[in-house]
Amino acid sequence: MVYEPRTYREVVDAAGLVSFEVVRAETDLHISASRNLAQEATTLVQQLRGDLEGYIATHPRFAESFVPVEVEADAPEVVRAMAAAARSAEVGPMAAVAGAVAERVARGLSVLSPEVIVENGGDLYLMGRVPRRVLLEAGDSPLSARVALDILAEDLPVAVCTSSGTVGHSVSLGVAHAVTVLADDGAFADAVATAVGNLVHGLDDVEAAVAHGHAMPGVRGVVVIAGERIGAAGQIHLVRVGA
Repeated sequence: MVYEPRTYREVVDAAGLVSFEVVRAETDLHISASRNLAQEATTLVQQLRGDLEGYIATHPRFAESFVPVEVEADAPEVVRAMAAAARSAEVGPMAAVAGAVAERVARGLSVLSPEVIVENGGDLYLMGRVPRRVLLEAGDSPLSARVALDILAEDLPVAVCTSSGTVGHSVSLGVAHAVTVLADDGAFADAVATAVGNLVHGLDDVEAAVAHGHAMPGVRGVVVIAGERIGAAGQIHLVRVGA
């Protein structure tokens, strides 16, 4: 695997917070909190990865499928959450993993810090009472880093998950430069971002993809960027930035 610098880690306004990273296997988190909670975050990540890796060891299809997979009622909580999100979005369960982990680490740290932002592979979970601004990175689209999302205090907590068919290692069947979904649930937001991105095969697909994502129960808002075209629906506060 070729390393790609995570320049998008500059897109979250973490003013007033201490930022640190936690890396374990494929999980690579950038976390902002009131103080350095790397040790506590590492423990949370180890628990989550242990649950997930243990389940996949005996249920390999969970990690391989591009369609929803049914899981047992006694499966680990993170596995059940990913399976439920995948079922709602009609994608494979691993499409929900980054958002699921981001939310669970954020919630675990929130008992120690009133403000928490966890970024996992471009998927965010934000908690607290301070409004934030998230810059939308979209690869070589002319709109990349020219538009941002204002996250209001009353919007928190919220998952802000992004899928791309042109940037990063995430699997997408479409060509959108960026599909960003806002939802209460991190696993669900991640899965829906993948599902919406799969629908974008050209500029003319942006409007229909936005409508499809916005129509899903539980989605607060969706933004799709493809080339020089952008579409948005729902509780989205877009602002222009830069030149």
